[in-house]
Amino acid sequence: MIIECKHVWDYISEYIDNSLPPETRELVQRHLDHCEICSAILDSTRNILVLTADDSVFELPVGFSDRLHARLDEEIHGTGRKSEKDPV
Repeated sequence: MIIECKHVWDYISEYIDNSLPPETRELVQRHLDHCEICSAILDSTRNILVLTADDSVFELPVGFSDRLHARLDEEIHGTGRKSEKDPV
């Protein structure tokens, strides 16, 4: 039996948690062995879990929030000029 990507996506969390029935896990694994897109989704999901579980706090550069809000305002409302010198 072959399963489609949309079914693998439904099983990603249970696959990571190792809570799928053995037959389903084997089907998902066989699909992941040959599907780059689903493998990338699995890797991305694992990375998100690692990042959200990390309690590290990052110090943002001074003025970052103001620049971010200004840039968002430009994008949303089309106001002002975009500057490549001022990355957010």
